[in-house]
Amino acid sequence: MPRSASLRITESPQGFAQARDFTRRTLGRWALGDRSDDAVLVVTELATNALLHAAPQACAGQTGVWLKLTLRRAHVVCAVTDQSDSPPMCPRTDGALEVHGRGLRIVEALSEHWGWTRSPAGKTVWAMLPAPPRQTSPAWQGPA
Repeated sequence: MPRSASLRITESPQGFAQARDFTRRTLGRWALGDRSDDAVLVVTELATNALLHAAPQACAGQTGVWLKLTLRRAHVVCAVTDQSDSPPMCPRTDGALEVHGRGLRIVEALSEHWGWTRSPAGKTVWAMLPAPPRQTSPAWQGPA
């Protein structure tokens, strides 16, 4: 079973739909379908930020935004890499009806940890979601 999967996210409504579907299918293959709602929301927020803030810096049609899902022992890591080296920002949202500025707060609420790292191609923003420990089959004991 693969422990990681990647997808290039295009700057289009179809790109977001593909990222959500890819996340659901990947977690389903890893028997973590019950975690897919949170993972889909986190992926959507990270991808939206990347496409809003990094895509304008990219060449036309070449956003260079990638989603990578990685299954670790106790976590699913959702990571989005873009071409911008600007750090992610959590804008202050004082108004209850504000539409923008809540994405990273949602990511923070749903994940155990989140952060970002610079990379040669820009930056990667990641979030670690809890995954139940894998069940191991008990050794066969023979007839009782």
